[in-house]
Amino acid sequence: MKVLTSVTLSKVFRRLTSSAFIAVLSLALISLSLTGCVQQRLSKHVYTSDTGGNAKHPTLIEKQPTLGDKQPVSSTKQFTVGAERYSKYLPLLAGKRVSLVVNQSALVSSHSALPSSTVEPEERESSNSLATQKNKIKTSQRNQHLLDALLQRSVNVVSIMSPEHGFRGDKGAGEKVDSNIDAKTGLPIHSLYGPTKKPTPDMLDGIDVIVFDIQDVGVRFYTYLSTLHYVLEAAFARNIDVIVLDRPNPNGRYVDGPVLQSEFSSFIGMHPIPVLHGMTLGELAQMIVGEQWLDIDASSYDNAKLTVVPVQGYQRTAHYSLPVAPSPNLPNDLSIRLYPTLCFFEGTDVSIGRGTDFPFQLIGHPFVEFGKTKIPVNANSAAPHPKHENTLLSAHVFSYADPTILEGSDSKQTTHKRSPISGLDIATLIDAYSRFSEYNKMVSASDASEETFFTRPDFFDKLAGTDALRYQIQAGKTPAEIRQSWQKELSKFREKRKAYLLYEDTD
Repeated sequence: MKVLTSVTLSKVFRRLTSSAFIAVLSLALISLSLTGCVQQRLSKHVYTSDTGGNAKHPTLIEKQPTLGDKQPVSSTKQFTVGAERYSKYLPLLAGKRVSLVVNQSALVSSHSALPSSTVEPEERESSNSLATQKNKIKTSQRNQHLLDALLQRSVNVVSIMSPEHGFRGDKGAGEKVDSNIDAKTGLPIHSLYGPTKKPTPDMLDGIDVIVFDIQDVGVRFYTYLSTLHYVLEAAFARNIDVIVLDRPNPNGRYVDGPVLQSEFSSFIGMHPIPVLHGMTLGELAQMIVGEQWLDIDASSYDNAKLTVVPVQGYQRTAHYSLPVAPSPNLPNDLSIRLYPTLCFFEGTDVSIGRGTDFPFQLIGHPFVEFGKTKIPVNANSAAPHPKHENTLLSAHVFSYADPTILEGSDSKQTTHKRSPISGLDIATLIDAYSRFSEYNKMVSASDASEETFFTRPDFFDKLAGTDALRYQIQAGKTPAEIRQSWQKELSKFREKRKAYLLYEDTD
């Protein structure tokens, strides 16, 4: 029998200690490497939060807006957007000349980028739980543009059409978008915002199929819906099929606001639907065609086909954190949540933060006080000509925006008494109107100049889809009274939309 002496035991112990140290060190290095990879990937295209949980200052990373709200990154990895469901629509593109209506939001997962991949991500089965987790992580990394993904799959894309804010999403609101050539692919880019909002016959010459893939925010006056309308109208008139690759609605749980009256129809509201319609663009495309809202002959509806590829695994009430900013002045989840309400202030003298670090995250005015935080307004790429340019706003900055990064701001003065609003909050509009009224009463005693609240009443009415809301605010109606006036038309709309819903209703 072999006997272990004290010297032998010492040698064994040293070997074991050395081996254990090497093993631990190796595991640590592997862990750091994996962590670094994940952080590097996520930093490019998903919402990021700092370690303290506060919203980061909006910046640009690799020419993509970095979204800095508190929302969880995991909210984007539980479903598959229509554009990623290749097996549902690639056969429809085979041998066809394709035009894409897209912008910077048409992102797909890079994990399914191989041209040989024809099976949808959600259809791949694996008993390996680790592989499943990796697949979920990759699904959240939507960082490849649909154009590149389709070209890799040998789809014959012959042109691009871009909406408001341009193909790269870097143009300010209302800023003219010029037609151009894509530097990467050499494909022509036709502008659908500016003098030409509807595809022309020249743009559609030689096109067999149009693929539409743009992220919406679920609000009637967000103009991507109007672009979709004109695309459908032009395509159906020329017997061109349209495929809409659907994406979730970040405000999908809300159906609220006045239903648009036809006399107030414009590019910021074309359809008899409420401000918050609770539908995706795919569902609305079906409704536009089904209700025959297009300005075409009735026979033209039968000469072309609309195909909608739904989002797999999507629930209308689920939180959806967008992987990229849908437009320059909606940089994070908070701005998207506040947009349905704050956009109404575009028809007033109240600033909603264009030209500041918090677009659609504050309300303020140079003279009428909304809060103690002083915020400068200066022109920038997202707002070339902002309201109250080169002034200081007395602003209320809504929760999760971080005004303490502003020079000279007092963090004690920025404590918010109100919770962040969601849906359409009429009380915020009424409160703002009353602040102007109180200010004007005060300055009238000293013969100082008064401030006008509704500086663009016609535009306010177009946003509302009616002039009733403006008159109700001026008449001193309560939020409950105003909201009650919408209910009859909202009930009719809810009933009508049922035939076109692709996802479980919220009712």
